[in-house]
Amino acid sequence: MAVTRAQQPVATTSLPLPVRTRLAHPALLLTGILLVALNMRACLAAVSPMVGEIQRTFGLSATASGLITTVPVLFQGVGAPLTPRLTRRFGTERVVLGAVLVLGAGVLLRVLPSVAALYAGCVVIGVAIAVLNVSMPGLVKREFPDRAAAMTGVYSTTMLVGATLAAGLSVPLEHALGGGWQASLGTWSLLALIAAVAWLPQVLRSRQERAAASGAAASGAAAPAGPAAGRVAGRVAEKPIEGIWRSPMAWQISLFMGISSLLVYTLVAWMPTILADHGMDRGEAGLVFAFSNLVQVAGAFLVPLLAGRMTRQRGLAVAMAGLNGLGIALLLIAPVSGAWVSATILGVAQGGSLGLGLAFIVLRTGSAAGAAQLGGMSQAVGYLVAAAGPVGAGALHQLTGGWTATLVLMLVLATVVGAAGWGAGRNRTLG
Repeated sequence: MAVTRAQQPVATTSLPLPVRTRLAHPALLLTGILLVALNMRACLAAVSPMVGEIQRTFGLSATASGLITTVPVLFQGVGAPLTPRLTRRFGTERVVLGAVLVLGAGVLLRVLPSVAALYAGCVVIGVAIAVLNVSMPGLVKREFPDRAAAMTGVYSTTMLVGATLAAGLSVPLEHALGGGWQASLGTWSLLALIAAVAWLPQVLRSRQERAAASGAAASGAAAPAGPAAGRVAGRVAEKPIEGIWRSPMAWQISLFMGISSLLVYTLVAWMPTILADHGMDRGEAGLVFAFSNLVQVAGAFLVPLLAGRMTRQRGLAVAMAGLNGLGIALLLIAPVSGAWVSATILGVAQGGSLGLGLAFIVLRTGSAAGAAQLGGMSQAVGYLVAAAGPVGAGALHQLTGGWTATLVLMLVLATVVGAAGWGAGRNRTLG
């Protein structure tokens, strides 16, 4: 597979400017992207405060309850490799619309009065999010070729905002609606429906562009010179990256995303428990965890902006890994007295690692098709690795009777993230 030195962080070959039609208005596109992004973590974060009630409703064991949050992460890894084929066959716009609708259906399936429906909904949600995870970087690269890294920061930040809002509103919604956890969780299907309606103009625009290009080809006339023709031609001309699964850089990006996500999901599952087990009040432990999630928003927004201004992101990647290590070390050395400082550092590191991992997908590829393909690989590897984090940490805690071994292992993994990020941050382009 060819790996070439990139002269510019983001390639612009065959990438169009907006067409002159109301359906292509930048405000419509941006609104659609942001509303889709709001859905990409909200339904996962909303369930976390409800796990105890779901467990009591169905009489689930602790292990079975843990699968409620683990299954969607696992199936994000399983569904990711399928997405590039779907986008090549049906077009990114239609695939995104279908995924948002399927996500909404999965949210409703999850609240039906059946254990089978509960887990089936988790599977559907995981696959739908996988499709969106892989589709969005390629779409952002195609629509914003000169600002791909900045836009990546915008939509990754929006994902975290959605997660923060969902986690904070789940219990108040339960009280306000009076329908228990089912009503609270089911409400998030409305957000998916709103996003689908907002995304519909992009599907109609894509259909118009394809029809215009087909009509010009059938009549033998030259296709109209302009952005719409360029966009359609670019879709046809783009080819997959050959041998991507044999590329060292693709594996470095995948490991950077995967192990960073493993650290995030492990702390999502266990950070409040770690603090409480060391003597912190459970209420304060929850506040520390919520604060850490809030700080992630800043990291997810700022780090991709910095990445887009650099030809190499090695130092940035190592800095994120170092901050992860520092935050984990503080949890190990001073879990209570250093909790708020640790939460701040980990928030910046975790949000920044998410944004940088997504930025790598658009910065290390030369086309939207390549970005979708690299996204499929990196997120397949990433979420399969990440799914092992919460379960493995819990098993290690049960085996050792404490959290020291878990945190030391996480420190070692932060070092691996730094090494992978050093390779992923090179000024190279796959393709």
